Amino acid sequence: MNGLLESSELLSPALESNPLGDPARRKLTVYLPPGYGADERRYPVVYFLHAFGNSGGSWTNASGFAPTVPQRLDALVESGAIPPVIGVFPDAWTSLGGSQWVNSDAIGRYRDYLTKDVVGFVDRTYRTLPKAASRAVVGHSSGGYGALVMGRYHPELFSHVGAHAADSYFEYCYLPDLPKAAAALLKAGGVEAWHAEFRARVSETKMRGDDFPVVNVLAMAAAYSPKKGEPLNVELPFDANTGRLRLDVWNRWLVHDPVRFVPKFMDAFRKLKTVYLDCGTRDEFNIRWGTRMLAEDFKNAGVERVHEEFEDGHSGVSYRFARSLSVLVPNLAQD
Repeated sequence: MNGLLESSELLSPALESNPLGDPARRKLTVYLPPGYGADERRYPVVYFLHAFGNSGGSWTNASGFAPTVPQRLDALVESGAIPPVIGVFPDAWTSLGGSQWVNSDAIGRYRDYLTKDVVGFVDRTYRTLPKAASRAVVGHSSGGYGALVMGRYHPELFSHVGAHAADSYFEYCYLPDLPKAAAALLKAGGVEAWHAEFRARVSETKMRGDDFPVVNVLAMAAAYSPKKGEPLNVELPFDANTGRLRLDVWNRWLVHDPVRFVPKFMDAFRKLKTVYLDCGTRDEFNIRWGTRMLAEDFKNAGVERVHEEFEDGHSGVSYRFARSLSVLVPNLAQD
């Protein structure tokens, strides 16, 4: 790399005493472009939000063949394809596998963690341009969902949003996992019994393929339908004995679906300067369709957006960040 990766630790007030007891002290990786610190120049910033099941450290895990996202960012800067920027890679891992980058009574205040603690730390520590026009937020899957959450709530912080295969149209991307989760939880004897066995097993061996639908549903319930006093403080969207969909709880999930909240909060999204959306045509979670719905909603509302599809699935598509960065970064205010 021609730029520099710095690693530090951030103690997050927002995450102190979180319901899961997860660490409030988090690793923060920051990419600094070539020439950073050589003069008084200040730089725009791109915040990268990781997917469910990943952590902040996953951004720098080399595959052996493909470059990491920080390496792709560095190559774009070095080639002159994009102007120099600072890249920030925060960690929102939880013991349920992720946070959806939201504030939740069952998980913790991860939206506040990003918007208050991480952004504040970065602006205090590095030579940033501390304004919305000079900030972008991008992510894949749950990270893409988180980017849309930031567009909804915080256009005063981020004027540029990039969402790769963002969880959307929940009927397609989540509903197929509900009966799988119901069967596993019934067999285990409930949420707490399943989760205890899962945590013990993965600490000794590894996660099984059939674990993902269960832990995914539990994590999404923690984000979308938290309820204090229930096992893990979550309310499931199905009956534990019959698997029947509980429409009152399911409707709580749908309130958080981007295809529902984007049109409702379009005034906030109209404040954005750049919106980038993409998804693979073979996405295994059917997110292609929710992404198409969002693209249509933005178009109908007169919001400028770039919407692209490509021939691939959901995972292993970090190369697409090179494309979103090429769209977003040239639009960042440079002074």
